[in-house]
Amino acid sequence: MEYIYGALLLHKLGKEVNADNLKKVIASTGAEVDDSKVRSLIASLQGVDIAHELANASAVAAAPAAAPAGGATEPKKEEKKEDKPSESAAGLAALFG
Repeated sequence: MEYIYGALLLHKLGKEVNADNLKKVIASTGAEVDDSKVRSLIASLQGVDIAHELANASAVAAAPAAAPAGGATEPKKEEKKEDKPSESAAGLAALFG
């Protein structure tokens, strides 16, 4: 996850998201850099417009939930099932003899 955060930090700061910059960011946190993870992430981000993807992610997260088909319905009220005190006490009595 720190590799993705590092790439996002580089993007936010206007720096180029490349292997060298990402390695520097990860190393500066004190974590050990895994070159294969760096190469994999950089390869995955080739041709991706990070700003556009972030804007789309924000729009999806902010979109309201779709209304159910067939019009608006009122939420169902949950009926609480209350045990009678005598039934509850009888169950406890069985535990203690």
